[in-house]
Amino acid sequence: MSTDTRAAVTIDKKKSGAPQEIHTTKSTTGDKVVGGASHVILAIWSVIVILPMVWTLIGSFKTTKEIFASPFGLPENWNFDNYISAWVDNNFGGMFVNTVIVVGCSLVLVMILGAMCAYVLARFSIPGSRIIYYLMLAGLTFPVFLAIVPLFFILQGMQLLNTLPGLIITYVAFALPFTVFFLYSFFKSLPYEIQEAAYVDGASEWRTFFQVMLPMAKPGMAAIAIMNFLGLWNQFLLPISLNTNRDNYVLSQGMASYASSAGYALDFGQMFAAVMITIIPVLIVYILFQRQLQGSVSQGTSK
Repeated sequence: MSTDTRAAVTIDKKKSGAPQEIHTTKSTTGDKVVGGASHVILAIWSVIVILPMVWTLIGSFKTTKEIFASPFGLPENWNFDNYISAWVDNNFGGMFVNTVIVVGCSLVLVMILGAMCAYVLARFSIPGSRIIYYLMLAGLTFPVFLAIVPLFFILQGMQLLNTLPGLIITYVAFALPFTVFFLYSFFKSLPYEIQEAAYVDGASEWRTFFQVMLPMAKPGMAAIAIMNFLGLWNQFLLPISLNTNRDNYVLSQGMASYASSAGYALDFGQMFAAVMITIIPVLIVYILFQRQLQGSVSQGTSK
């Protein structure tokens, strides 16, 4: 019997129903206590997070009078009047479109630039690469509010103050350091053999990156895309300081402006509807991309 045949026989025995030693572990009392306490804490945290959202959703179908008369009761009439009023009368529709444009363009740019920058810094030895990487890390430690005044004058000098393109550039600069930091270790851990095999097959650097290495980093790209989307969608300080034109308002500053301008005459039903308009896109994006987080680098390489 040849060596190949013996190897095949050995593999067949493993695949067959041959008895194998099974290692079992017994849970100790401490493990059970920790597991039970963890489940209790997670249940309490879920209630703390879910109940306010459910209350806001129910309140978005109520009038202000109903909210004060019965805060935790169901609305008498289930209709979308508050959503229509918030969308049309208070221009949340226009602010929603502005937010989608700003966040969408910023997310695409920061993902492309961040992935390319992290890939080059992680896979190639170029002069000054470590310095560039440390400068990216320094950008994570720099408080955003300290950069407001310089950003104001920079955008003013570029004629981009109070414009959507200016806000997009600022968002990209704000999210780029964390994106590079997150993807750097991810690209660093990818096997070099696959990259070398692509070079042997005649692939260029661009083709190797976009068709070979980037698909392998799909789980990491999905994770950082969700985190960037949440951070950019909920950004408040940058637009409130650099975007004072009401026609270019995004949802976060529009809601703050609506609540402060209405004062004690605030329509809480419309405000709750505006809150749901702001929250629902975030939930939809997370639901669509959460399965992408369940991948791994090994799954990407096996494909």
